[in-house]
Amino acid sequence: MATRTAAAASAATPRAMSLHVGLNAVSADAYSGWDGPLAACEFDATDMAAIAKSKRMKSTVLLTKKATRAHVLAAMRSAAKALKSGDLFFLTYSGHGGQVPDVDGDEPDRQDETWCLFDGQLIDDELYFELSRFAAGVRILVLSDSCHSGTVTRELPPPPPPPGQRVKLMPLAVARRVYAEHRAFYDKLQHDLNAQAQSHTQKQPVDPDAALAQVGAAAHATALVGQFRPAVLLISGCQDNQTSMDGEHNGAFTEQLLKVWNHGAFTGGYASLHARVRAALPPTQSPKLYTLGRAAAFVAQTPFTV
Repeated sequence: MATRTAAAASAATPRAMSLHVGLNAVSADAYSGWDGPLAACEFDATDMAAIAKSKRMKSTVLLTKKATRAHVLAAMRSAAKALKSGDLFFLTYSGHGGQVPDVDGDEPDRQDETWCLFDGQLIDDELYFELSRFAAGVRILVLSDSCHSGTVTRELPPPPPPPGQRVKLMPLAVARRVYAEHRAFYDKLQHDLNAQAQSHTQKQPVDPDAALAQVGAAAHATALVGQFRPAVLLISGCQDNQTSMDGEHNGAFTEQLLKVWNHGAFTGGYASLHARVRAALPPTQSPKLYTLGRAAAFVAQTPFTV
């Protein structure tokens, strides 16, 4: 009886896995000769991993050359297979944001946002699809310290950064060259993903009420994969028409998050954390928060609670 009780208690204890991606450069071969040097992204990843480890999460850290498309996708898929309802997946990214033309017509501005991984870009559609594959009831926290260039920054160049500072945004001219040189790869990637998403949503129809409740990127994600079974909370380093700044020791967003978190002395939920980080940053960089799935209870939890 005691053994069965202990086993049941162990099974009821939530598990947590985390993945932390930080790139201080990318492969020039994959980005038309541009290597995108940054200074603090590896620090961001290791500092976020330290928080995860303090909460006894099983953590994977992928830095610069190790932060490839294959490694990131493999780590996400491994977590999706391992985690069950009530468990937590914590994902952080620090690096450049980029874009590729949308070939499937699911983006109003005809551009897909990307994370610039070492050997190629991870398209936002891929990220949403991978998140949707987690089991119902899994909590997923995503913190992205990068630029996700939106409609405004695509039409107009972003303002120049302050002297001596670097923005986490792949230049538009580079983005165009990269896409031109690798068009077949990125177009096929989107077509294949769209086919997978359609198969996925046939088994899991879109909930119209849930779709209408979302705006912007959340609406796009819901339209792509249907109703999200996991509870997803995403906080990015800036609005779509802004840029996230790099630093010497941390990115601006990560630096303020660490200060607000204060080694766990912070009290409050994720919405409060987001609000305090946003208030600490200049008006030119305002982090955004949105949710996917049934995330109300998750948002109210103390950050990083397993």
